[in-house]
Amino acid sequence: MLRLFITLSCLLLLMACSDTEQTGKQTSDQNPKQGSLGTKSTGCKQCHQVEIDPNHSFSCTTCHQGNISASDQAAAHVDLITQPGHPSVMARTCGSCHPDQVSGVSHSLHFTLNNSVNLVRQAYGATEKITDLTAIPVNEPPESVLDLADDMLRRRCLRCHLYTPGDDYPATSRATGCGSCHLQYSGGRMKSHIFQAIPANQQCLQCHYGNRVGFDYLGRYEQDLNNEYRTPYTTREEYIRPYGIEYHQLTADIHQQRGMICIDCHQGSGLMNTTTPKTPSCSSCHSSQLLTKHLPPQVAEVNGTFTLYSRGDGRGHIMPIMHNPAHTTYGQTVDCQVCHAQWAYNDRGTHLLRSDTDNYSDFLYLTVQGSSRVEQILDNNLDFEAEEIEPEMADTITNELRPGIWHRGFTTRRWEDPILGRDTTGKIRVMRPILDLHLSWITDEDEVLFDSVPATAPNNGLLPYTPHTTGPAGMFYKQRINSFLAREKASAASRKENKVKGQTDQP
Repeated sequence: MLRLFITLSCLLLLMACSDTEQTGKQTSDQNPKQGSLGTKSTGCKQCHQVEIDPNHSFSCTTCHQGNISASDQAAAHVDLITQPGHPSVMARTCGSCHPDQVSGVSHSLHFTLNNSVNLVRQAYGATEKITDLTAIPVNEPPESVLDLADDMLRRRCLRCHLYTPGDDYPATSRATGCGSCHLQYSGGRMKSHIFQAIPANQQCLQCHYGNRVGFDYLGRYEQDLNNEYRTPYTTREEYIRPYGIEYHQLTADIHQQRGMICIDCHQGSGLMNTTTPKTPSCSSCHSSQLLTKHLPPQVAEVNGTFTLYSRGDGRGHIMPIMHNPAHTTYGQTVDCQVCHAQWAYNDRGTHLLRSDTDNYSDFLYLTVQGSSRVEQILDNNLDFEAEEIEPEMADTITNELRPGIWHRGFTTRRWEDPILGRDTTGKIRVMRPILDLHLSWITDEDEVLFDSVPATAPNNGLLPYTPHTTGPAGMFYKQRINSFLAREKASAASRKENKVKGQTDQP
């Protein structure tokens, strides 16, 4: 009996060894990173396990270059292009298959940011327009307030253009260039290597967050930066500040409530392929006369009922048609959002301070800045036990480090009833204090060279904009319009009276 037991034990042991050897062989065959005994596997996927979409199922080196036959990292990464979609290389990478798209986006306002750049530069004395954000001059140290404005644009304001991967917050990190719209990120990391049409609003919010048009579409209003004004709330979400700063949750746009996403109105042809995209209008979707003449994309008509099918989930949304007589009365002289905007961003007095000093104590309660680089420096250097970080920020276009960090603050931050005014055509529009800017600079020797220099802009920096907070006009839309007209009339009378008084007082 004992010999039989020993014999059976030996047989079981031999079988186990045989199974282990076979399993090891299968594992080695299936995992190219381990390779066969005595050899090394080659190819990008021995280190990079990525999911590729069918339209891009070709060799990694087609876009990334490098050496696919190398067996070690250094050799494999020779001449590697880490970001093939970056504007500096996208013409010869993405453009080799998509020449029209790359050529179009290179001249689009989404790419050049010409409107924003030239508005700010002209408000600080620029006499000529530039055609691309890369043409913003670099003058270090700044000698004029325009030089200071240019430095602010390149290192603090323009953090959402296609040359930069965004701020280092969980919901704002993204790829550069083409990938910024067509690759999905989550928690600051790329979710997959699958290129696709913009899948959801989250893709747009990687740039359109923080009291910018787009954030309001979801009813979000970024809170003030000061410690005492931010809400001390808890959350079950993984990140407390996915966009860098807490936000109030207000009423979302009615289109968002119904399930529509950004690209249902803002089509790719308007965002990518022209320098002057046609702005989507409310009437193009809500006027039966215009709908009969031309159906917008994704809209179908059956027996006089118009339905839009969302690009997000494909659901149909019946489009209400304008019937109220007010549209005939005010349609040519009053913009739709004057009556239909539920609320608007009214941040007054945007103050931007370049500080080259190592004195951080004044910002003890202002460490939340909406800039991950500034916050990193403040949090670290206000800790007296930490090794101090130099006060310097990178140029978001070239990634070159230069002295000074840009702080931001506001006189007031408010969400409230829209401010009304007239645009250049005389139409009553919702306004926003976009150019209510003030620039300052403190040198590394604590010398104040520029002290809250305001932008030179008419009407206190108010410019027309379209809040994405659409909802029912309600009972008081006439009061909103009539109150504006009454204030406008009173202001004109006051100016006339002062003019007459001034002429009378002259000797």
